[in-house]
Amino acid sequence: MDVVEAREKMIARRFGGVQQSRTGGKGTVRRKKKTMHKTATSDDKKLGSTLKKLGVTNIPAIEEVNLFAVDGKVIHFSNPKVQASIAANTYVISGPNDVKQLTELLPGIMNQLGPDNMDHLKQIADNMTTTKMVSSSEIEAEEDDDVPDLIENFEDVSKL
Repeated sequence: MDVVEAREKMIARRFGGVQQSRTGGKGTVRRKKKTMHKTATSDDKKLGSTLKKLGVTNIPAIEEVNLFAVDGKVIHFSNPKVQASIAANTYVISGPNDVKQLTELLPGIMNQLGPDNMDHLKQIADNMTTTKMVSSSEIEAEEDDDVPDLIENFEDVSKL
């Protein structure tokens, strides 16, 4: 107990009684360096400088770009900015994009589909035919259910 009390007395004598930490003022340690906060524009500048080092060039007059994913989704860019560096095997596509299903873009992108996507397209076609078969059988069942068969004469019941 004596050590704890002696320590508290020494702190009180040296620092004015209360044990608090100060920031700023006389007797504080100077900061080593100023902290820099990163912004989004600095990231864009770094990306631009890296692309410039790779020697990318703009490719004009590209109206749309479609990136096909394995799960059947398509990343669709309309009027993108396309840059390429053939020597570095690097292609940069930037601009507004949408993630769509393959079925949404189907008639217009048939010539862009490769052998990997043709298998997926066959699977979609099989699914569509089976849903059409199921829906046509449901329609037939609904037509049967609409008008019930007449078992007895309803006019006899109304006379009572």
